[in-house]
Amino acid sequence: MKHFKIITFILFISAASTMFAQTNQMALPSDIDPESFSRMPLILKDSLNEEGQRIFETINGVEGNVPRIGPPNNSMYSIEPSEPYDVMNQLLRRASVGPQFFEISTLVPAREFNQQYEWTAHELAAQRVGVDQEIIDVIKYNRAVSGLPEREATVIEFGRAMLGGDHQVPSELFAKMVDLFGNQGTIEITMIMGDYTMTAMLLNAVDQHLPPGREALLPMP
Repeated sequence: MKHFKIITFILFISAASTMFAQTNQMALPSDIDPESFSRMPLILKDSLNEEGQRIFETINGVEGNVPRIGPPNNSMYSIEPSEPYDVMNQLLRRASVGPQFFEISTLVPAREFNQQYEWTAHELAAQRVGVDQEIIDVIKYNRAVSGLPEREATVIEFGRAMLGGDHQVPSELFAKMVDLFGNQGTIEITMIMGDYTMTAMLLNAVDQHLPPGREALLPMP
């Protein structure tokens, strides 16, 4: 009897998992590919010419025929620019401002462009590198920066100035950035925000969805 109950439970879990997956598939808009979760189907390595396959491997690694979903798959539809786009992103991840300010600088454009896929990945990454949840939530909920540490508050204000309103940075705010981060750090933060603005636009254009099992972390308007 006990053995029968265990088998019944396993069958129930299997059926529930299948139903959950089917429900997720059904919930996707009609123009979203069920494998890439975007408007652009997966671009497979063996569909590319020799140079395209080299670029594919640079971005995705040498093993396998299937790209990573999200920016890698979508950007490779413009195959030649996709390589420097990926290289720049990898270089910016090693910027002198460090991993915490890298992640803060990714979150500001993700919020400004309401980009769920980008935000969800980078909120988790920010937590992993030790960004305080209070700082994350100020960006997430468009709260005032009062009460935050000066460096974090200034970066958030800087990003909001560039990406919102008239897109201009006041002289005083720029001078404060240089005072806190130096010339190099200020330009690195600007480039990180620019890189993730481009990524947000790419992902919004193709309506990139989260794959099943990924919790959406960004409240949408």
